Amino acid sequence: MAPVPAVKALLLDLGNVLVFHDNALLFARLAARAGLAPREAGRRLTGAGWTAANRGLLDAEGIRRDVCGALGVDLPMEQFAPLWSSHFTVHDAVLPRVEGLVGRVKLVLVSNTNALHVAYVKPLLPLLQRFDALVLSCEVGAVKPEPALYRLALEKAGCAPDEAAFFDDLPEFVDAARALGLRGFVFTDAPAFDAQLKSLGL
Repeated sequence: MAPVPAVKALLLDLGNVLVFHDNALLFARLAARAGLAPREAGRRLTGAGWTAANRGLLDAEGIRRDVCGALGVDLPMEQFAPLWSSHFTVHDAVLPRVEGLVGRVKLVLVSNTNALHVAYVKPLLPLLQRFDALVLSCEVGAVKPEPALYRLALEKAGCAPDEAAFFDDLPEFVDAARALGLRGFVFTDAPAFDAQLKSLGL
């Protein structure tokens, strides 16, 4: 059997890996502003331009119009933008572990996200400035689990699929990475991440 190549790059998801996002909290807060029940707000937002926003087809103002239209409310951007990102909290336990990998392997962020969330999260995570690349769906026009997004991340990392490990909280996205030859791991929590890194020799 051929030896397993050393890991040269880690491809990391953003949501529920580096930051937590509580969508139920987001729906509850948006519902309160719109005078709706949280479940109704969630129902209306399920198809409200999420994919278009994640593909970069909606800019910040487009997201505001789309979400407000779905909820039947009109919030100015200075109120909407902080509300739209109010469900994020930094995953403090995992950040030191990722910081310890800087310079040891290439670090690439691979995220399905939109313009407003990127603008909100970047200042919360100065560690991202030390990543080798940020592959953000809204900037590149592709979304997980599409192969194009993973291939672009590998290109940015400058490595072959079997030299990269991908971490995401959603199993279907991990499966898509494995189908392309990456070593895929479902991210759950910081202690499990430690064990996964150890299994990779990191």
